[in-house]
Amino acid sequence: MKKFLHKYVPITQWLPNYSGNALKGDLGAGLTVGVMLIPQGMAYAMLAGLPPVYGLYAAIAPQIVYAIFGTSRQLSVGPVAMDSLVVAASLTVIAQVDSSMYIPLALFLAFTLGLIQLGMGVLRLGFLVNFLSKPVISGFTTGAAIITGIYQLKYLFGLELASSDSITWILHEISERVNEWSFATIGIGVIGIVLIVLLKKIHRMIPGALVVVILSIIISYIFNLHESGVAVVGFIPEGLPKFGVPSASVQQFKELLPTALSLAVIAFMEAVSVAKALQAKHKEEYQIDPNQELIGLGLSNVIGSMFGSYPTTGGFSRSAVSDDAGAKTNMAAIFSAVLVILTLLFMTPLFFHLPKAILSSIILVAIIGLVDVKYPMRLWKTKRSDFLMLLVTALVTIFVGIKEGIGAGVLLSILMLVYRSTRPHAAVLVKLKGGNGYRNVERFDNVKVRDDVVAIRYDAELYFANCTHFYDFVIDEVERRDNPKLVVLNFESVSAVDATALQKLQELVAELQDREIVTYFSCVIGPVRDYFKKSGFIDRLGEEAFFLHIQQAIDYYDEKPKTMKKIRFDLATQSNSFNERLI
Repeated sequence: MKKFLHKYVPITQWLPNYSGNALKGDLGAGLTVGVMLIPQGMAYAMLAGLPPVYGLYAAIAPQIVYAIFGTSRQLSVGPVAMDSLVVAASLTVIAQVDSSMYIPLALFLAFTLGLIQLGMGVLRLGFLVNFLSKPVISGFTTGAAIITGIYQLKYLFGLELASSDSITWILHEISERVNEWSFATIGIGVIGIVLIVLLKKIHRMIPGALVVVILSIIISYIFNLHESGVAVVGFIPEGLPKFGVPSASVQQFKELLPTALSLAVIAFMEAVSVAKALQAKHKEEYQIDPNQELIGLGLSNVIGSMFGSYPTTGGFSRSAVSDDAGAKTNMAAIFSAVLVILTLLFMTPLFFHLPKAILSSIILVAIIGLVDVKYPMRLWKTKRSDFLMLLVTALVTIFVGIKEGIGAGVLLSILMLVYRSTRPHAAVLVKLKGGNGYRNVERFDNVKVRDDVVAIRYDAELYFANCTHFYDFVIDEVERRDNPKLVVLNFESVSAVDATALQKLQELVAELQDREIVTYFSCVIGPVRDYFKKSGFIDRLGEEAFFLHIQQAIDYYDEKPKTMKKIRFDLATQSNSFNERLI
């Protein structure tokens, strides 16, 4: 029972031994993150098209639930910029921001994606996140960040625009309505951005967002900025969110399901990447379990949605601040949630005069970190195909839409995986002078080349999608030689062979026989050797065609050490595990 609790309720691992030293670090970190989360959460809720108070709701239950079921001890779960934008882009297709259905749909989206994450965790599908490559994630993040920034311009310029994730439409509307710009609002937003950046440069532990929020509220109150056309947050309801299970119609569920599936994976990737980065600093204290992370994040969204929370995940900036502030356990997240609760109970009237442009400036500063310029530049220099994936994903996200960008990224990841597996690396091997080692002819100069011998190494599993590429590579290399007599296929990097590839191998051997060329195999690993034996390939080709090493194959062809024939057959063709390490 204890082992079960430790695995599925990770709080039971550290809570029984909770110390005063941990309390000191957790309390300081929790209050610091809580102070940071209040203005940030309100800004992100506004980004999602929701009233600012829902950003505070999203900072309560999800944090507490994750603290109980999550495996990271520094991850801060709550509203984040990118997911908030995806929520807005998805929901505005179904309902208008100001409609009575918008908020219930946002809560139902959190409930649905939470169930998906929970199901993935129970089925131990955490490994699926590996199918999305970093270039695709970076491209999507960059595209979403650019859209987020441009979407915030309407608040920065004091304009009322309909919600849209179309960058061209937003820019067109802003440029067409120059006469409606509020220069007072622009000034407030720009000053907010400058102050937050300066305070972060002075010391990253200074809650720049909170300082700017307090100053702007005071100035707005003294000068009655809302009477001068500056949009403010206005009335925020006091008290805690009411309990309720989110619901939606069957049609609405169908329309939200693609977004819920995409967000479930994206939110998981965000959280796990942040959690792993932080865990690297605490290797001796705990380990990250991706499947339990799915369960923890899933439960935080499911239960959170019942208490007014829209979709949440682990935030990078807050988590980094929590770690720097000395967080030792998830108790820090609980302290943050308590501070938000106290704010909702006693301090919401203070935010009435908060200019929306300040919340926009907080978002704009936050998303700067999402645009990574160095990584695309590095890919351009080192891996053009990965750069192309990043670029396409970013462009689709920016100019077509958020959901389409996610879909394009997933499709590109899968297509690139398939493409690379169909055309893996293959090398022509030649003997190094002064030894028996064989290396890639394109990488070494000090080699001995024999025109009558072709040695080839294929660096991948041989299966239906790449066996034709393998066949063509061998034939092309044979045809480059004037008078080839022997082909040695080095299979040390071939981890598996399927039925289609075996058929292609038989066709290759037959083709080479027609050309009066002998085919030998070397370094065939155990699982492949077993399959060759069971399929009868070894019997049809003959045991004399299998060797431990390339040099043995060539020596045998040259009829040199004939005394080695018996032991060579025993080791190169055996199907049991004896002497497996030799080959």
